Amino acid sequence: MGVADFLDPNGIAVIGASKTPGKLGNDAMTNIQSYDGDVYPVNPSSSGSVYGYEFVDSVSEVDADLALCCVPSPIVPEVLEECGESGVSAAVIFAGGFAEVDENGQNLEEEVIRIATEYDITVLGPNTAGYCIPHLDLYGSFVPEIRKVETGNVAILAQSGGVGITSAFQFDREGYGVSAMFGLGNRATADFAELIPVLDDDPRTEAIAVHIEGTDDIENTLEACRNAETPIIAYKVGSENLSEFVRSHTAAPIQSRVSYEDALTEEGVVFVSSVTELLDASRVIANSPVPNGRNVGVVTAQAGPGIIIADELDERGAEFPKLTSETQERVDDLLQGITYTGNPVDTGRPLPKFGQVIDAVARDENIDIVIVYEIYEDSLGYPIEELEALAEEVDKPILFTVAGPADSLEEERLQMEERGIPTFQAPERGAHAVAALIGLIDDA
Repeated sequence: MGVADFLDPNGIAVIGASKTPGKLGNDAMTNIQSYDGDVYPVNPSSSGSVYGYEFVDSVSEVDADLALCCVPSPIVPEVLEECGESGVSAAVIFAGGFAEVDENGQNLEEEVIRIATEYDITVLGPNTAGYCIPHLDLYGSFVPEIRKVETGNVAILAQSGGVGITSAFQFDREGYGVSAMFGLGNRATADFAELIPVLDDDPRTEAIAVHIEGTDDIENTLEACRNAETPIIAYKVGSENLSEFVRSHTAAPIQSRVSYEDALTEEGVVFVSSVTELLDASRVIANSPVPNGRNVGVVTAQAGPGIIIADELDERGAEFPKLTSETQERVDDLLQGITYTGNPVDTGRPLPKFGQVIDAVARDENIDIVIVYEIYEDSLGYPIEELEALAEEVDKPILFTVAGPADSLEEERLQMEERGIPTFQAPERGAHAVAALIGLIDDA
């Protein structure tokens, strides 16, 4: 089957393409026009062109590896058969109305699978928002403006296209982007087991964020996770109490979160409890060295947020070791008065001593991971160039949770990100990201 044709198609047919703004076939054409390759709008009811591409009557008239099927569910089997006869090896089926709906929809989906198997077509969907690979300018989706999502180093593999799209936009808003995003939908022939190896092989992907509702292909999914060299972070949703709602979405089997957590963590997967945790954990794992242990050094400019960070980490199994006597002496010399100089270290943010405290804690041999909290006061408490050099020298994860006004903070925050220092904008988010790094140790 042509999984590779999602990544590097020689020609894309948009079946059901439309000139009418707002129609699914027009939105798909809007996104796909950025692709540097042959694009063929297919619609026997249309003539002329759309976005500069000439309409054709049938997919049989073109040379395409990939079909974006923008047609209603009842005619999908007919369209897919024509794709198979024309040599198409990969197809995205956007329409819903299949196994997630009723018995008739189930029969329709089984017909799709039969045709896909007969013609060796890999099907993404049905019932999906599609996919995107920004570095290829390839946006196989009908979602308006998904083409504005830029390139990053985390791949999103979501059972729900809506979750995949939401996650891609959140990454982009926060200044990151994605290496790829795939919405699996009903998983007719492309499931987790088929896509994880493809993303694992991608040199641009440093972490894979996986959203799961449920799959019948559990053993192959576990094997794919076991064999992957790229770190995988997973979020399983779908309470057994909401079984009807879950099935109505992607026809997912009802499986408990605990069973997935037990099975996946055995295969080295880091498990999380929200979309925000999924994204934060993925990007911190993608951009940080693997820590040597669970010993965390907390340096905070204000005690309240520092307590929140320590609380969250304490619940997730972090350790807060005493600083070495040499480090403690250095910190005591720097901080005098009302501050707390143990670990966590509450500094009151005296400048420039704040940066010196961070330096001391990061160099401590008892510390494996450093997390800093500060409120932005016209500058960061540690010059960015020096912070980058420190992180490289100690080869430990150093994370910053930074609060401040967007107009003055954002430029320096993004400079930190570019230098491999992950940043977070709430104490809990920083703490959960540290917990994900500790999860790598647990799963090693």
